[in-house]
Amino acid sequence: MHVHNPQHRLLTLARPGLAAAALFTFALLSACSDDSASRINAPSLASNSSNSQSAASSFAVLANQAATCTDGSIIGDVGTFQAAPTGSVTLTRCPVTGTIHVGDGAATQAYNAFLAEYAALAPQPGQCTTSNTLTGTLAGQTLTPGTYCISSVAKTGTLTLNGGGEYLFLVDGALTGTNFNVVLTNGAEACDVTWLTSAAATLTTSNFVGTILSGAAITLTGGTFSGNAYAKADVTITGTAVAGCARRGNGNGNGNGKEKCNQGVGNGPEACDPGNSNHRHGSNDEDGGTPGNPGRKGGR
Repeated sequence: MHVHNPQHRLLTLARPGLAAAALFTFALLSACSDDSASRINAPSLASNSSNSQSAASSFAVLANQAATCTDGSIIGDVGTFQAAPTGSVTLTRCPVTGTIHVGDGAATQAYNAFLAEYAALAPQPGQCTTSNTLTGTLAGQTLTPGTYCISSVAKTGTLTLNGGGEYLFLVDGALTGTNFNVVLTNGAEACDVTWLTSAAATLTTSNFVGTILSGAAITLTGGTFSGNAYAKADVTITGTAVAGCARRGNGNGNGNGKEKCNQGVGNGPEACDPGNSNHRHGSNDEDGGTPGNPGRKGGR
């Protein structure tokens, strides 16, 4: 294993399923602000994507050969499909809360799951055409849950995702964004947003939301990234705070159906699962903590 940062702590993270076995509405947007006016029906995109996601569930960053992070931070696991010496994870002033996997069994399984999900969600012939693809920078647009065909025009400004549900963006070519901010309102959640690109994804000083499934490399510079970065090539992060998506409920991989603990004191008994956030003890509340009287004492 080729790892440049020995300090790692497992935090199980994942994205929720894209509603496998459910019928997607193919939401295709014109230049108007009311996206529902241009929705059309499309064949179901349901497949084994939920199983694929669970296999890759703990990874916030997943690359083919090299994952590099400088002056950033990553919440979640980091892995490469290739083993050392070809595969490498290089961390320079980049704390990672999860585990590093360089070509091991977990990384291989996760990467193959990513490829399966990519294939399952990729647009079918005739689904995205010049007449139904949303073009432009997306600045000022407000979209509701659905599936959208997106052009490769560089993104900037603010895109608002309004309402809870699944968002799938199929990008025809590269995803490029500079000062591109994605805002969530009325129940929209980062882990319900997916961007699939047929080419590279490059985001600069953006506050981006959603998991990227990239057909090439992913490059993040500055800003924030709320989601997972999965690439068929390398992933390079410089000065970006990456927060991988956490699976809710019993999808967190512990098999007991409990949420992860927030480790706080005074929020009441959480009935939660501390997972691997502290492998010897539960949360402060699980250990009897109250305001002014933390449950963990004496360096436990």
